[in-house]
Amino acid sequence: MGAGRIIPTEPTKARLASGEVVNRRTFFSRASMFGAGLLGTTKTPAGFWITAGDTISTSNSKMEEKPVAFTVPPLTYPFDALEPYIDAKTMEIHHDKHHGAYVTNLNKALEGHADLQSKSIDDILKGLDSVPENIRSAVRNNGGGHWNHSLFWTLMKKGGGGEPKGDLGSAINSTFGSFSAFQEKFSAAGVGRFGSGWAWLIVKDGKLVIDSTPNQDTPYMLGGKAVLGLDVWEHAYYLKYQNVRPEYIKQWWNVVDWDKAAELYAAAKK
Repeated sequence: MGAGRIIPTEPTKARLASGEVVNRRTFFSRASMFGAGLLGTTKTPAGFWITAGDTISTSNSKMEEKPVAFTVPPLTYPFDALEPYIDAKTMEIHHDKHHGAYVTNLNKALEGHADLQSKSIDDILKGLDSVPENIRSAVRNNGGGHWNHSLFWTLMKKGGGGEPKGDLGSAINSTFGSFSAFQEKFSAAGVGRFGSGWAWLIVKDGKLVIDSTPNQDTPYMLGGKAVLGLDVWEHAYYLKYQNVRPEYIKQWWNVVDWDKAAELYAAAKK
């Protein structure tokens, strides 16, 4: 017998064959999930997210997957597509973990509410007053986080930036005097948002308006329709820009997808 080698007994062989014995990684994965289950109705901590690669299975058992109302939309570009303005690691954490946590918590809040689970996120947020009071804050915060981020990813692209053209460009110039004046006012809305939140260009009462919202409140709370949105939560920029939010906003203009913004503007005017 070689030093340190362990020969399994016949009962152990049988348990191995049946899948009863699990390896160290599977054991700790199960233990983590069990521990999470003990949290009951507490919110999933920001950053908690099980990715597609973290599946858990044995030869004789398979976890039952419950259908969920909402999922994180995949990015249409690689994590490093917005370099050097937004780094790949920030994009990965922001999309997979932060956005993922909002979706996880939203689905958790909606458990047992089939009427809400069948609605679009837009309809839920437009009708927050009709959401049961005991879950309303969770739906507002996490549903808003899901809505805001789902839009945010589409408003950026590799090779973006420049100035908008067409109807949106004309509307910005006529409303704010010039594109540079618009940039200055929009950037100020982002810098001036105390704590965490969003800066917005919206259509309200048929006109372009710059505004901001706290936390994960959406333009629906402003009575408008979004044309452009900027996440100014620190998780959107801290790895690269630390606490220098103005520099993050300055560099963000280089990745704005004005074609998408023009599309949203055209829809908002209808």
